[in-house]
Amino acid sequence: MTQNYGFLIDQSKCIGCHACSTACKSENQVPLGVYRTWVKYVETGSYPDVRRRFQVTRCNHCANPPCVRICPVTAMYQRDDGIVEFDPSICIGCKSCMQACPYDSIYLDPETNTAAKCTFCAHRLDVGLEPACVVVCPEHAILAGDLNDPASEISRKLSTAQVSVRKPEQGTGPKLFYINGNDWSLHPSATQTHDSYVWADKVTEQNVTAYERGAIALPVLKSKSGTPIRTPQTQGEPLNGPIQFGGRVAEHMVQTSYTAQHKINWHWELPAYLVTKSIAGGIFMLLSLGSMFNMFAFDSVTFLAAGFTAMVFMLITTILLIKDLSQPKRFLNILLRPQWKSWVARGAYIMVTFTAVAGLWWLLEAGAFWNILTAEFVVGIRTIAAWIVFPFALGVVIYTAFLLGQAEGRDMWQSNLLPFQLFTQSAMVASGVIFVLNLFVNFPADLTALLTVLFPASIAVNLLLTFAGKLNSFPTDTAMLASREMTHGKFRNHYWWGGIALGHVIPLVLMIAFAPALPVAVIATLVGLFFYEYAFVMAPQYIPNS
Repeated sequence: MTQNYGFLIDQSKCIGCHACSTACKSENQVPLGVYRTWVKYVETGSYPDVRRRFQVTRCNHCANPPCVRICPVTAMYQRDDGIVEFDPSICIGCKSCMQACPYDSIYLDPETNTAAKCTFCAHRLDVGLEPACVVVCPEHAILAGDLNDPASEISRKLSTAQVSVRKPEQGTGPKLFYINGNDWSLHPSATQTHDSYVWADKVTEQNVTAYERGAIALPVLKSKSGTPIRTPQTQGEPLNGPIQFGGRVAEHMVQTSYTAQHKINWHWELPAYLVTKSIAGGIFMLLSLGSMFNMFAFDSVTFLAAGFTAMVFMLITTILLIKDLSQPKRFLNILLRPQWKSWVARGAYIMVTFTAVAGLWWLLEAGAFWNILTAEFVVGIRTIAAWIVFPFALGVVIYTAFLLGQAEGRDMWQSNLLPFQLFTQSAMVASGVIFVLNLFVNFPADLTALLTVLFPASIAVNLLLTFAGKLNSFPTDTAMLASREMTHGKFRNHYWWGGIALGHVIPLVLMIAFAPALPVAVIATLVGLFFYEYAFVMAPQYIPNS
C-alpha cells in the first residue's frame, strides 16, 4: 500500500516551549521573520480564571492541496507518499500558492524570494529519520507517520482519539490532526487580538481582529406596544463581534496573545493588471463582434488605432505581471514548464495566444492600409480572423475569475458573478477608451452611436452586478469579514468613493447631463475601476487564516 504521511498534535500535552519552531528553523535554515511551524497562544477567561492554550501550526500536507493545483510551474508538488513539497529552483514567485492556502502556511523566503513551507522534513524521512519537530518535542505532543499503516503510532492514536482539523469546509483534506483542538484556536476569526503580542509587536498588515473598532451601540426602536427593540443587523455580520461581555466586545475573554505574522503578498500591480487587460481584451472583443456581425462600418483607420491601443495595454499588462513576480528572471518558466491545472499557467497561454493572433490580424490590416497586401485578401480573411481572435479576447478578460476561484484562502474571490463582472467591466473601459480615441481619429458614425449606448449601459450593468454580489449571504466567515473590510473597513473609501462614486455614478451623471465631459467620464471610470479592484484584491488578504 502507498504511504500516506500526516501529523497528529496533542494540544493537551503541548507546553508552548517553541522547541519545535526552533528545531525546524535550525534543521531547515529558515530565515528570521518567517516560520514553517509556530506555536499560537490563545488566552480564555477573565482574571483570575484565565487559561492559556497552545496550538502548533504548520502546513497541513493536504490530501487535495490547493497550492499544488494553482502553482503554474510545479514548484509546489505532492509526492506519492502524500507530502507536499516545493522546489525553490524553479519557483517564479507569483505568490498564488499563498493565496490558495487557507491556513497561511506558505511564506515568501526573504533570502531566495521564492515560496517556502514545512516539507515534513522529507530529507530526514527519506533516510529513516523522523521530522526534527517530532524528535525535539519534550512532551511527545507531535506524532508523524504513515496514516495507511495500521501498526504506526499515529494510526493507532487516531483510531482511539477524538480529533479535529482546521477548515474542513475548504475541501482540502488536511492531514494535520489535533487532539483537544479548540474552536477559538482553530478558527482565527473567533478570537480578539490587541495591538501587540506577548514578546512581539504587531508588524503584520493583516487585521489582528475582525472587529477592531470596538463595540458599537445598536440603534434602538420601539415596537407598537412600546417595547424597546434593537435594529436588525446584516445577515452573518455581528456588528460587535461574536462575543460580548459587560456591554462591550469581549476581547479579554478570548484573545490571541501570540502567533506568527504574515505579509500581504499581492499589491497594486494586480488591480492595475485587471484594468489594463480588460481594456486590451475588450477592445478586440468589440472589433471582432463588429466584423463578425456587421455591427458598424469597418475601416482600417478605426481598426489600426483601436488595435494598436489594445496592444499597448497588453504590453503594460505583461510588464505589470512580470514586475509582481519575486523572481522575474524566471518568468519564461510559466511557458516552458506549465502545470495545466493552474489557471495562472492557462491564463499565461491565453494571453500569449491572444497577443499573437490579435497582433497578426493587426499586421494584416496594416499591410492592406499601406498597400503591402491587397485589400481584397484582407477583407476576405477579416471575418475568419475575428472569429479566431474573439474567444481569446474573451479568455483574456474573464480567465482571472477562474484563477481567483482557485484561491481557497480568499473565499470572497470565489464568486459565481465574477466572470460576468469582468466581462461588463471590460465592455465599460474598452468602449470608454475607444470613445476617447474618437477625439483624435474620425471613427464611423455607427460605431460612435454604438459606443454612446454601450458605455453608459455597461457601467449601469456593472453597478448592478457589484451590488448583487454584496446582497448574497456569504458561505464562510472569512468571506463575510473580507466583504465587510471592503465596504465598511480599511478599504471603504476605495470602494464607495473610488469604485462606486468615481467609477460609476459620476460617469453616468456626466453622460446624461453633460455629454461634452465625455473624456472626464472615461478617466473617472478607469480610475474608479482601479480603486474598486484595489479594494477587491486587498480586502480578503487582510483577513488572517491562522
